[in-house]
Amino acid sequence: MSVLSPLLGSVDAADLRLSDRLRTWTPPRWFQIWMIGATRFGDGGGWIAVGLGLVAAGPPAQAAAAAASVAALVASAVFMAMKRRFRRRRPCDLAPHPLFHVRPPDAFSFPSGHTMNAFAIATVLALRFPALAPGLLLLAASVGSSRVVLGLHFASDVWAGAVLGALIGWLTAGLWP
Repeated sequence: MSVLSPLLGSVDAADLRLSDRLRTWTPPRWFQIWMIGATRFGDGGGWIAVGLGLVAAGPPAQAAAAAASVAALVASAVFMAMKRRFRRRRPCDLAPHPLFHVRPPDAFSFPSGHTMNAFAIATVLALRFPALAPGLLLLAASVGSSRVVLGLHFASDVWAGAVLGALIGWLTAGLWP
């Protein structure tokens, strides 16, 4: 454990520096709208709309929707267990963002549940529909980035959520018929 302590301390210090910088930055209006929209999409309604579209598209798309739903359920169970275990405070609880006043759905930061779900779902769908992969991965990355820009997560929360979500999505796509 002593080898990890300096590494974790370094990651924490970098997270705090980036959060402090983002709190003092005033992004262009279009970027603000994009980040708020990405977070709202990741709240669930956007993914539900995607799922409904897939269900309406017929059997192959319905199977993809089912696999993506399973990946989202697994990702949700994993991130909820991890948040209870690690109990990391959020950047917005340490210092509120002066520009964005978006409140998180829960108290803890690590890992980012929005990001984990976004990458789990996007990975399943990208593997099923390769032509859509760039757009799906841009969407997932936008959801994750928005969480950092809005002051709801540290960058390492989002990186962990992206890696774990992609892994869950990849495993689900491989195991789901």
